[in-house]
Parts: sequence; C-alpha cells; structure tokens
Amino acid sequence: MPVLSGEQAIATILKHDKKNTSYKIALLRSINDLVLMYPDVAQHGQDVAVPLTYLAELWVAYYWPFADELYPIYQGNHTTTTDMAFRPLLTYLRSEWQQLVQLSAQPADGFFLLTELRTPRRRATYPALLLRTHERTVAAIAKAIHMPIKYAGADHWSVFEKPTAYNQLLSAAMPLPGTQPQDMCVVVPAALWEAFHRLSLYVEALCLHEWCLFTERVTQEDDSPITRGEVYTLLTARPNNRRPLSWERNQVDLLLHEQVVFTCPWTGKYLTQPHQYDLDHLLPLKIYPINELWNLLPVDKTYNQHIKRDRVPATAKLLAAQPLVAAAYQAYGRSAKLQQAVREDATLRFTNLPTGPDFASSLAQQALSFIDSVATARFATRFG
Repeated sequence: MPVLSGEQAIATILKHDKKNTSYKIALLRSINDLVLMYPDVAQHGQDVAVPLTYLAELWVAYYWPFADELYPIYQGNHTTTTDMAFRPLLTYLRSEWQQLVQLSAQPADGFFLLTELRTPRRRATYPALLLRTHERTVAAIAKAIHMPIKYAGADHWSVFEKPTAYNQLLSAAMPLPGTQPQDMCVVVPAALWEAFHRLSLYVEALCLHEWCLFTERVTQEDDSPITRGEVYTLLTARPNNRRPLSWERNQVDLLLHEQVVFTCPWTGKYLTQPHQYDLDHLLPLKIYPINELWNLLPVDKTYNQHIKRDRVPATAKLLAAQPLVAAAYQAYGRSAKLQQAVREDATLRFTNLPTGPDFASSLAQQALSFIDSVATARFATRFG
C-alpha cells in the first residue's frame, strides 16, 4: 500500500473515510488545534507524542454545544451506539457547570472551561465535584478517541499506531509540554504534524465544512432539522472573557502602588496608574482563547481600545516590542504571586525556559514567536 503524504492523509480522512459519527473530523481538528498551540514542535522534524487527554479536553469544547440536556444535537444514530458514547457524562458536566456559574448558557462555554481548568490558579477555585466530573468526562472521551485513531485511513492503524503509554513508546517521539510518563499517547508522524502546521487554516476550514455537512445529515429527535449554518455557528463560537481578570489586575495594581512602572509594548508609554492601562490579551481571544498570564500584559488603554482591539501586531512590531514584553515579565517577578503564576502558565505552553535571570527574555521571545505563528497560520488581521 503506498504511503500517503501528510496532505493526502488529511484529505482522505476528511473527504473519503466512512463516518458513522463525527469522531474522525474531531480527531483531525483537535490535532490541528494542538499544532497551532505548539507551533515550534514542527521545527524539530520528529514524530510527536500527543497525550489522549489533550485531545479529549479539546473534544469537551467541540462537543459542548451538542450536549444540551433539553436540546441535544446528535452526532450519529441516537437509537444505536453511533452517537457520542460520552454524551451522558458531557451532558452532566455541562449541567453542573451551568448550576455553578449561574449565567446564560453559551455554546463556547466548553472552550472557556478548557482555559480555566488548564490554569492551576483558576482550577483551584472550582469545587471538587466539578473537577471529578470533568476528569471522568475527559477519561471517557479519551477512551472513545481510540476508535477514530484505529479506523482513520484505508485500513486499521494505517495512519496512526495504537496509542501507548509515553514511557513505553518503542520509537523516539517529542512529547508535548506537560506530558507525563504514564500518559497514553498517539504518535503523530513528523510529516503529518508538519502538514497540519503548513495547512492549519485550511484544515480547520475543511473540518468545519465536513462537520457541518455530517451533522446536517443526521436524523435528530422528532425529525427536527438542523442546518449546516446552525452547526457552523456552534462549532466556531469563541468565548468572551466571562471571568473578569480581577485577580491579575489587582496584582498589577499592587505593583503600581509600589511604584513599579510598566511600559506599553506597542506605544512605549509609561504606565504608572491603574486608570492608564488595560490588561490586554496579546493574542486576542477571538483568534484563540488563552488566559495564561504570559498572554496578559498592561498596555495603554486608549491605544488598546481604539487601535489594537482584537488584532495582532505585524511581525516587525512584535520584534520591536520584545524588550518591553520581557521587561513586563521581569516586573511580574517583583510580585511573588505573579511570578509563580507566569512561570506555571508558561510551562503549559513553552519548552526549555530557563529558571534563572534569563527567564523573562526567553519567555518574551517564545511568546511573541508563538503569537506571530498563530496569527500567520490563521491569517489574522494585523496592524503596525
């Protein structure tokens, strides 16, 4: 059997593979999202070990809007076993979450929960019951993910090998940051990972297109139709910042009161008073929801609200801002709480960060390179 290129494998799975559920589409979309989240991995030319739990956490976000207890949207024949095997747990998780937050339900709440539970200081604010339900849901989804991994392509295990614990892999593969020795991982071949990296936006668009068409064809309860446009709206919803950044802002305000001066990385303006700044998402939530502290910096309020908004600086502007971003991370180090938070959050995303005095400059370089890569991959609107 001829070996398919990365591009051919992606296209074959999405366009020609038999699909009883949307699992294969979700599998490719989640790998594509992880490539976007860790773009520097593609530079090493190695196979990549991806923990199934990383994929499963993304599936929680993808399938969240389909797990409404009152208005379920089925992803296969709901009278057989071809619908989501994890629907009961995901529906229960969604119900628990809704009771906890006491806010109107949003289709992007799964993405919001994903970012909340990835961040240690925010995860610690949630009750143990919700965390246990989330862990059970992720475990159930990780089990379900074995199926599309096995059946992707022309034959069993023809694209991916059988998932294995990372410490038992027979061949060398680069683990994603945070991978533990016992984590069950699927190995994504280097050529396939690099193909996702090259074609990120197109893979995302094709996944969404195929997912919409698939769901439109599924018979729902009472034969109630759902259109591809409705499915597209649900699949592309992204969260606003439903949790106010009050903790982060309070910590920055304390530094300002202690006469620590921040400098806006875009304008060079000194920020010395709480009323002067916005806590800006360097990579806007609209592009990808990341509330990790390295992605949150004080910037000039007027410039942020009227110039930057939800855009990304051009590459040259990012490079010019790097010393000021490093200085902001250095200023975070003046607060024990912010220093701990930015280091914890950075290790979720980046590798080989030094622990000593070069931490801030290394993080600035990696963070801005990451932002530039994501913006390029998603053809984000740029300025400057």
